[in-house]
Amino acid sequence: MTLRKLALVLAATCVLASCGCAGSHSAITPLKKADRIVFLGDSITAGAGGKTGFITLIQSELDARHKDLEVATVNAGISGHKVPNLQARLDKDVIAKKPTIVFIYIGINDVWHWRKKPDGTMSGGTPKDKYEAGLKDLIARIRAAGARVILCTPTTIGEKSDGSNERDPMLEDYSAISRNVAKATGTQMLDLRKAFISYLKAHNPEQKDRGILTRDGVHLNPQGNRLVADEMLGALGVKAAQ
Repeated sequence: MTLRKLALVLAATCVLASCGCAGSHSAITPLKKADRIVFLGDSITAGAGGKTGFITLIQSELDARHKDLEVATVNAGISGHKVPNLQARLDKDVIAKKPTIVFIYIGINDVWHWRKKPDGTMSGGTPKDKYEAGLKDLIARIRAAGARVILCTPTTIGEKSDGSNERDPMLEDYSAISRNVAKATGTQMLDLRKAFISYLKAHNPEQKDRGILTRDGVHLNPQGNRLVADEMLGALGVKAAQ
């Protein structure tokens, strides 16, 4: 092999490795005819079916650019839910819908719901070991049903990009667990937290705690929905129209 050919091979390898929108542990699979995409999550996902919601934006983009594929989307988000809640309703809300692709976008409430009780102990959130085991269980069951998974990291609880939001340390820990689960299971990873922090570093110089991508530090505003939609489209191998 000549040096020129070797350079071209290495360049192509780098391009393939970079695909996956903010980190991927498996190659992007092109969309196919009659794909059915289920979005599994909490209130962030539940609200994504509104006029400016990311599921609405994704469906609109797919209809405009790949109408021949007749791809359908299903919203399986429920407010307040954590990983154990997703496990409990997976069969009814996801498997029964016969998906071919499932986005798992979870983790905010698993962190946000932790509260310190009068005796000093913590309750309400999801312990890290149960969070990890739960994600692996969800992935295994979805795959057993014949669908592929795209696992998302949680995004923000407060929009300061300098690490000073109260829940940032714990949120980073849970995001790392999600990344490790994706790597261990060979699951496509969509690192939304990384994408959000990158955007906030560029667009939130005043370190506001909300109002850039969210309306309250957690739930997405139109720009936040647009960012998530673009990232998810990228994970599906679809470049959003600019």
